[in-house]
Amino acid sequence: MIVLMKIVSTFVLTDAQRKLIQEAGPQANLVDPTQVPGRTARHALFDAEVMASHLGDCDVMLAYTIPKDLATRAPRLKWLHCMAAGLDYVLRTGEFDHGKVMLTNTSGAQATMIGEYILMSMLACAHQYHTSIRAQSRHEWIGLGYFFANADSLRGKTVGIIGYGPIGREAARLAQAFGMEVLALKRDPDVYRDPRFGMPGVGDPEGRIPRRWFGPQARAELIALCDFIVVALPLTAETRHFVGVRELAAAKPTACLVNVGRGEVIDQDALVAALVDKRLAVAALDVMVPEPLPKDHPLWDIPNVILTPHSSGPNTGYQQDCCQIFAENLRRFVSGRELLNVVDVKRGY
Repeated sequence: MIVLMKIVSTFVLTDAQRKLIQEAGPQANLVDPTQVPGRTARHALFDAEVMASHLGDCDVMLAYTIPKDLATRAPRLKWLHCMAAGLDYVLRTGEFDHGKVMLTNTSGAQATMIGEYILMSMLACAHQYHTSIRAQSRHEWIGLGYFFANADSLRGKTVGIIGYGPIGREAARLAQAFGMEVLALKRDPDVYRDPRFGMPGVGDPEGRIPRRWFGPQARAELIALCDFIVVALPLTAETRHFVGVRELAAAKPTACLVNVGRGEVIDQDALVAALVDKRLAVAALDVMVPEPLPKDHPLWDIPNVILTPHSSGPNTGYQQDCCQIFAENLRRFVSGRELLNVVDVKRGY
C-alpha cells in the first residue's frame, strides 16, 4: 500500500483544497508555491516552473501546465493530474509518450458550467439576443417585426451533440428539460455509459437521453437533422477539422452551431464562409484559431457570430471541483485501485 509520498501542486491551494487532499492522503507531504520563498497566494496559476526545485523527489503532481523537461526534473514522478479536461497542449510536449507516468484529467469538473454555457448560447441564438446586444452598442431600437420573423423557442427543436462526454451529457440533460430532442455522436456509439468522473445529479452517465446515436463517419448525417449543433470534442489527430466543408454543407441554413471543444476541431475558414454566405444562421464560439483571436480577424465583425474568450469553463468554484476529483483519485492511488479519468495518450483524451 502506498502511503508515503510527496505531492507537488504547481498552484497555490486554498485551506479547503489542502484539507480535501490531505484527508485523501493523510501521510503525504503536500507542497505548493507558498513553500517557495517570495511566492504568495497571488502566484500565477499557469507558471509551473516555480516548483522546479521541488520536483526531484516528487511522486505526484497537480498542475495546470507542466514544467519543461519533466522526465529529467521529476525522475520519481508516477502520476500527474492536470487541472483541465482537454490535454492536447500537454500531450504535444511528448513528455508522456514513454508511458512511465500516468496522466489523469479533470473531465467532469467543467460539465455544469460549460453545459450551462451551451444552453445559454442556444437560447441567445434562438431568442436573437446577439442581435439585440449589437443593436444596443449602436443605440438602435429593433422593431418587433424582426423578432416575429426570426425569434424562436428551443422546445421541439433537435440538438446534435458531437462529443458525448461529461460536458455533452450535461448539455443533453439541460436540453431535454427545455423540451428538445437529443442526438449524440461519439467514437463508440454502441457504448452508452460514460465511466469517467461525474458530479452527483449532473449529466447522463448511463446514456439514456439521446434518441439516436451516431458514429464519427455519420457526422454529416447527424448535422443535417439538427437545429442546433454542439461541438464538444477534444483535439486529436482524428478530430482536427472534424467539422469541415462537407459537414457544414449538410447543415440547415437556419441551424445554430456552438463550439466548446477546440477551435481546430472545426475548419474555421469553411465556417467563416458558411456564416458570411448565410448557409449557417449563427455560431457561438468559445474556442477559435488562434487564441487570442487577432484584432483584424473576420470573426469579430460577422453579425451572426457570438464570441467568448475560452471562458465557458472558468468560475469561482472551478479549482475546488478539480481538487475534488484529484482527492477521489488520490484515495484510489493510495489503496492501489484503478484511477478515474486516465488519459489514453495514443487516443489523445
